[in-house]
Amino acid sequence: MDMDNMLAGGAVGQFPLEQWFYEMPVCTRWWTTATVLTSVLVQCQVITPFQLFYSTRAVFIKNQYWRLLTTFLYFGPLSLDLLFHVFFLQRYSRLLEESSGRSPAHFSWLLVYATSVLLVLSPMLSIPFLGSALSSTLVYIWSRRNRDTRLSFLGLLVFTAPYLPWVLMAFSLVLHSTVPKDEICGVIVGHIWYFFSDVYPPLHNGHRPLDPPSWWIRLFEGRPIESEATDINNDFVAAAAPELR
Repeated sequence: MDMDNMLAGGAVGQFPLEQWFYEMPVCTRWWTTATVLTSVLVQCQVITPFQLFYSTRAVFIKNQYWRLLTTFLYFGPLSLDLLFHVFFLQRYSRLLEESSGRSPAHFSWLLVYATSVLLVLSPMLSIPFLGSALSSTLVYIWSRRNRDTRLSFLGLLVFTAPYLPWVLMAFSLVLHSTVPKDEICGVIVGHIWYFFSDVYPPLHNGHRPLDPPSWWIRLFEGRPIESEATDINNDFVAAAAPELR
């Protein structure tokens, strides 16, 4: 194998797991890392799940603001179920983030929208941990945007992508013998985003009400150099226009 091929496959001496980790987009990478780390800390009894769930009383009366984040990070103790959740989290979060462009501005705004709405709905539906709901939101959006993609579940069931959220809900129902209201909630939140980002704009002259505001994009990208150059060129053209008349 020559050096060019080695460099094309990743850094020299990099382990496959390490390469897989660093190939993940930034938002997905940190969310996956925080999820695994949280479960490890619970397993080692450094923290307990009672310190992680979302409660309006704990957050806004006892000032335990970390719960606004930790409710999205805990999927349960180290187990096969956790592995299942982490796989779907990183896979579909990664696919969605990569499709949103090189800048994390648009995907991070999607996370802000989804987490905010889920935090509002949580007390009404008595859902203390919202990680599965957020993951379900991302899976739903990806599935609607890739409707022709064919998937296989456990090598037994073949279906197209739009059925994926419902297949996962059925699997959760069989596995836990309870209605997965957190995943249903995630699908509803995801459908609102999908509708206003993909269905609504073509019907209303391209207006996209859920796109990130310009100040949010500037936090990640700054002012594009090309945009500045275009503005300068336009100023020159505007200044020269009277002389050409």
